[in-house]
Parts: sequence; C-alpha cells; structure tokens
Amino acid sequence: MEIQLTEGSRKGSAIAKENGEVVGRMTFTIPSDEFIIIDHTEVDPLHNGKGIGKKLLYAIVEMARERNIKIIPTCPYANKMFQKLTDIQDVLRK
Repeated sequence: MEIQLTEGSRKGSAIAKENGEVVGRMTFTIPSDEFIIIDHTEVDPLHNGKGIGKKLLYAIVEMARERNIKIIPTCPYANKMFQKLTDIQDVLRK
C-alpha cells in the first residue's frame, strides 16, 4: 500500500493506492499556516477493514508534526479516531 500526500494552495489530500488503484482518500482544507481541517474520508468498500483510513490519518498527522501545525477533524471518521487514539492527540487543535 502506498500513501501519497498532495497539496494545493488551500486544499490537500492523502491518497491510498494498492497496485496502482486508488482505494482510499482523506481530504483536508488549509485555512492558515497554523492548522488544517480534515473534512472527508473515503475508502473503497471492497477494501474496508484493512486499516486504510487509519493509514491515511497517520500520514496527515505525520505531516502536521513535521510542519508544527494542528488539525481540526470535522470529518466524522477522523474525529472518532482522534478521540480514540491518544498517540495522535498532540496535533489536535483544541
């Protein structure tokens, strides 16, 4: 599984690919240099249960740590994961 981060001036995404096929995507908005907003997660139903959403989230969390920025998770999946996983809460904007 390959995770690619792409970013424009105000939008970005993490894309999961398996054998060249897109199997998941997590998108974020970039309202400022201080934080991003994760707004959507989508995983191909044929690939549910493989932890793809979590891998996408961890890729974005790692990017946030490298840039020293925070994350606001408005996406229901990302929000649930931030509540559940204590190891990523350091980048959560409160």
